[in-house]
Amino acid sequence: MKYQIKVWRQKNPDDTGKFETYTVEDVIPEMSFLEMLDLLNEQLIKRGESPVEFDSDCREGICGTCGIVIDGMAHGPKRACTACELRMRNFDEGATITVEPFRARGFPVIKDLVVDRCAFERIMAAGGYASVNTGSAPDANTMLIPKYIAEKAMDSAACIGCGACVAACPNGSASLFVSAKVTQLSLLPQGTPERGRRAVRMVEQMDREGFGNCSNHAECEAACPKSISIENIARMRREYMKGALSD
Repeated sequence: MKYQIKVWRQKNPDDTGKFETYTVEDVIPEMSFLEMLDLLNEQLIKRGESPVEFDSDCREGICGTCGIVIDGMAHGPKRACTACELRMRNFDEGATITVEPFRARGFPVIKDLVVDRCAFERIMAAGGYASVNTGSAPDANTMLIPKYIAEKAMDSAACIGCGACVAACPNGSASLFVSAKVTQLSLLPQGTPERGRRAVRMVEQMDREGFGNCSNHAECEAACPKSISIENIARMRREYMKGALSD
């Protein structure tokens, strides 16, 4: 199989950047999208050209590292799927595929398809944790939690922090990511003592990072590889209001 790959090339954060088009041959339908980019880089290196920089790690849809926009969609056209899980059989042979980095004020481009997503780490450091005494882990059954509450918390905890929600949102909002982390901890007894302070600190840090506001387009939920629900955003807003009024 052969494809035309129109990929964003940018030397550094200060470079204006532009699209370059390459032909990639000998693509196997079972290849992942990232394996196709590996093949492209092999061809570029053989020609003495600079390879395309992109992020990847586990390549199993777990780590959330592979953040790229494929044909205008974060992680590509397949729902509930990361770029590393997307297979080339999802594209027509001979198609022209456009690849670019996540576009958001909070995710500045470093080089080519690589963006700086450290803003998520700073948001988590602002309050995305539960303070506990150190020591051995308590027995799992010492704290009883209703099944439906545990399931809601686990659904939110499935967020891998890839940033696709930000890239898909027309406002560049990180509300789905932040709300998933707020919900995950606010529903469980371990996170209750700090729930108000946590929501306020994380939302305020999100604003400082330059992410936009949520206007309920729901593009974030559609692009999320773990299908995180936008119901979490409503919960985050309630938690924020309660926390702000209690201070």
